[in-house]
Amino acid sequence: MTTRRALVVRGGWEGHVPVEATDLFIPFLRDNGFEVTVSGSTSSYLDLSGVDLVVQCITMSDIADEELKGLETAVRAGTGLAGWHGGIADSFRTKADYHFMTGGQFVSHPGGFIDHRISIVSDDPIVAGLEDFDLHTEQYYVHADPTNTVLATTTVRAHPDYPWIDGAVMPAVWTRTWGDGKIFVCTPGHKLDDLETPQVRTIIERGLLWASK
Repeated sequence: MTTRRALVVRGGWEGHVPVEATDLFIPFLRDNGFEVTVSGSTSSYLDLSGVDLVVQCITMSDIADEELKGLETAVRAGTGLAGWHGGIADSFRTKADYHFMTGGQFVSHPGGFIDHRISIVSDDPIVAGLEDFDLHTEQYYVHADPTNTVLATTTVRAHPDYPWIDGAVMPAVWTRTWGDGKIFVCTPGHKLDDLETPQVRTIIERGLLWASK
């Protein structure tokens, strides 16, 4: 088996337990033939030569312009980018170019931790064989790119402060291409038991493999 290289970049807001969350998936990557390097800094984006997959788990925080340029250039050239929840959809809030690349941005989770359903809306291999499933966690309200390929959605219910959002259908899992690179985003994943939910874990594991160069 040809060894591929995965770079796991983690940090930002500690509420999303970036170390523990990414540690759940590092053995999976190694079992699937990846040599895994772990970084706690976006400075690693300055040189992504030879990296087949970037797994990012950085909520909020910031990124230098030259670091973002390094990431964008690598993805455009074929390096995959994948992540879940705030680690990819709520990173680098002031960097519009980052959200243009990833195809969406977290803007709210009305009601905080609530019961909601994730609906599978595609026969893509990443979600093949999975049925709709329920979670009790944050339901991400996102602004998303219409060119995304949406694999799963979640429907928002009315909130006392925002009754007009009732029935809004949000993308919950999507893929997209950026140049020659592939990007995978899964919005569920606030806490470890979300990530250990069998359907969520399966989707993320398949998404990591799909995104890799």
